[in-house]
Amino acid sequence: MTPPPGRPAPHGTAPQTPIDLFASFIHLGQDGTIHTGGRSGDPDTGGWRVSTFHARTDADVHAGHWQVHPEAEQVVCCLIGKMRLYLRPRGPGRREEEVTLTAGTAAVVPRGRWHRLELDTPCTIMTVTQPRGSRLEGPPLGSASPAAR
Repeated sequence: MTPPPGRPAPHGTAPQTPIDLFASFIHLGQDGTIHTGGRSGDPDTGGWRVSTFHARTDADVHAGHWQVHPEAEQVVCCLIGKMRLYLRPRGPGRREEEVTLTAGTAAVVPRGRWHRLELDTPCTIMTVTQPRGSRLEGPPLGSASPAAR
C-alpha cells in the first residue's frame, strides 16, 4: 500500500514521496505525527504548521494588515530576497520595531505579538506557527499603504 503524499512509508517498504512545499502545508501534530495538506486547511486543527510561499508584491503578504498568533510564537524565515518584519508597538508613544530579513535569515515573533511584513524584493518565505486563533486586522494606524510610499 502506498502512503499518501508526504506521509512516511512503513519501515522497509516504499520510498518517500517528495512534498511540494509551495502547494502544501506541513502539519506537525502535537502527538509527533507529520502530515501534509492543501493550502485550504482548517487553521484550528491543532499542532504546528509549516508554510512556504513565493511573495512577489506586498499584497502577497497582506502588508497593509497586522496579524497575530495567540497560541504560539512564529518563526518567519526569508529564504530568498529581502523583506521587513514589523512588530506593533507595545504601548502608546512607542514606535514599531523593524527587523530586516535577508536571504537565509529568520526572526521569532513572540506569542500574541501583532506583526506585519513588507517586501523590499520578491521573496521566498517560510513560516512555522500554531495557526489556531490567528487573526488579521486592518491597515496599520497612521501609515500609508506600502504602494503609496
